[in-house]
Amino acid sequence: MAVRACGLIIYRRLQSAPSCRVTDGIEYLLLQTSYGTHHWTPPKGHVDPGEDDLQTAFRETQEEAGLQASQLTLIEGYRKELHYPVRGKPKTVIYWLAEMKDCNTEIKLSEEHQAFQWLKLEDACKFAEYEDMQATLKEVHQFLCSKE
Repeated sequence: MAVRACGLIIYRRLQSAPSCRVTDGIEYLLLQTSYGTHHWTPPKGHVDPGEDDLQTAFRETQEEAGLQASQLTLIEGYRKELHYPVRGKPKTVIYWLAEMKDCNTEIKLSEEHQAFQWLKLEDACKFAEYEDMQATLKEVHQFLCSKE
């Protein structure tokens, strides 16, 4: 059976964005794992028994980044499913999109992560080494641009 994980792609809008395009002021939250290759990823984790996918995404975000569901706005109309092998087993990761209500909210990392960054799209793609995550971030950005 495929391993299943869920998470949130979290972004914030900087009020001080100098340009007229609101999307230029968007930054994405990536966390650096404290294990393995120390890769960068949005908060995500495995689904617990009796939990639905979205509950998992919010629980993992709270555990890994210290963000409560009340501090985020879930963005309607975006859900992304990624499929890839991990140690020879299939893995499915489902992401939703959420905006920080207050862009100055403090991030509190768990022991699973050693660092976090708020990154513009281009830098976020550099930090996220996996192609499917880079493509997902670009897709999210396009989605946000199309909503303006």
